[in-house]
Amino acid sequence: MPKLQPPRNLRKILMRAIIVLLAFPLLYFGGALIGGLIPANPGWEQPERGVTIFVRTNGVHTWLLLPVVTEGVDWRPLAPAAHIRDPRYAGNYLAFGYGNREFYLNTPTWGDLSPRTALAAALGRGPSLVHVEHERDPMPDEYQQPLILTPDQYRRLAVHVRGSFEIDAHGRSRPLLGRGYGPADVFYEGRGPYNAYRTCNEWTGEALRTAGVRTGVWTPLSESIMLRLGS
Repeated sequence: MPKLQPPRNLRKILMRAIIVLLAFPLLYFGGALIGGLIPANPGWEQPERGVTIFVRTNGVHTWLLLPVVTEGVDWRPLAPAAHIRDPRYAGNYLAFGYGNREFYLNTPTWGDLSPRTALAAALGRGPSLVHVEHERDPMPDEYQQPLILTPDQYRRLAVHVRGSFEIDAHGRSRPLLGRGYGPADVFYEGRGPYNAYRTCNEWTGEALRTAGVRTGVWTPLSESIMLRLGS
């Protein structure tokens, strides 16, 4: 019995689909490399004195560690210690991260990540959340880099971070009380899209660019940000 062969047009379609699937990761990571190397705010120089913040990474995701209270910026009304499970863990810094709701809530460890959740987040399905963790006296190390901003630069960065919180009719943030990874963190309803283009790291890059800091023009990967800070 002769073997059945798929129609020629179908074979061409399948081959093109395979080429696209193989090319997309190469184009994405190539674009991320180029976007991280092309600097925004190329003339920026770090001041000697000002507000000290930190940029943290776990190798995949980045956060912004910001002082709870500085002149002109007070995060306590937006993210008070009363929102976390144990207010005794409240410190003098807050770590802000941004991400997809489904990813954040149902992926406490990388072992819990499913292809479905990853694909949905990449395609921008579902709302965003802001993750806030209370910290005390962060120190520089290989996972978090200090950065000094002028008060004006810091205020601009703070506007970007505040704009990522969904605010209710009374001007208050909307915490998901009891939802966090431990006693010192909590999630908040977020604003804005999360997808493969605007990742958690690009959100961090947006904040730094808004403040006037020299960073890549597109920073979807953790390395896009951390390597330039370390340079």
